[in-house]
Amino acid sequence: MTTPVSIEFFPPNTPVGTEKLKTVVQDLRAVDPQYFSVTYGAGGSTREKTLATVADIASQGFDAAPHLSCVGSTRENIAEILATYRAQNIRRVVALRGDLPSGTATAGEFRYAAELVRFIRETQGEDWDIEVAAYPEYHPQQRYAARDLQFFADKIRAGASGAITQFFYNPDAYFHFVDATKAMGVEVPIVPGIMPINNFSRIAQFAQRDGIEIPRWVAMKMEGYLDDAASVRAFGLDVVAQLCERLIAGGVPGLHFYTLNQSALTLELCERLGLARKA
Repeated sequence: MTTPVSIEFFPPNTPVGTEKLKTVVQDLRAVDPQYFSVTYGAGGSTREKTLATVADIASQGFDAAPHLSCVGSTRENIAEILATYRAQNIRRVVALRGDLPSGTATAGEFRYAAELVRFIRETQGEDWDIEVAAYPEYHPQQRYAARDLQFFADKIRAGASGAITQFFYNPDAYFHFVDATKAMGVEVPIVPGIMPINNFSRIAQFAQRDGIEIPRWVAMKMEGYLDDAASVRAFGLDVVAQLCERLIAGGVPGLHFYTLNQSALTLELCERLGLARKA
């Protein structure tokens, strides 16, 4: 049975980026994506761009799932956004707490993602798929693993359909997290988030910011390649392909690729894994 694939983009900032993303979407047709998700800036700062990107993806015949964060928002704001998506026949959303823009002090009417999930489910009914975030190595702002697991379970009990994890490179962390949530009675699919490695210094910055462990042996080898971009790319593909193979062998419900609006690495990984149609 083929492992389902989903893809994440961020809203382009320029007309050139918008046109490029259309090509990327078409390139990724080869992996038969379940859907493309589109991120949402802090405090809704990319709201209109997210909406435009989602509409563009949908116009190309694909399912699209906008991210929606609640920090800094009101129920009225969220209801308006959901009505816009419903009018465009969009029925999947990635519901997040999100971050406040720098210099903003007001958290808004929702404190936690569970409250947003509950609001969506209560106002939109059962015909929506609501994905939430999961953190196999635990949320970077959370000191206690048990509390983080409880917050995750709260989101599921509020009505979430499934979850997508933060990216990671330690499969044991993922499997341990899934086992821990099952022990709490959580049975929804938890799809691992996969970050291909091209620019290692950039990925390392993301990892440091988000509390993600890059295995020391991987970091040492990457740093040893210095400016040898071809070796970084080749080794990164090997590392991430092996990660995905282990996850697939363990029975994951899908793979969610963080593409950074590029197609080449995701396509090559999916070809190695037998998840892409031949051109």
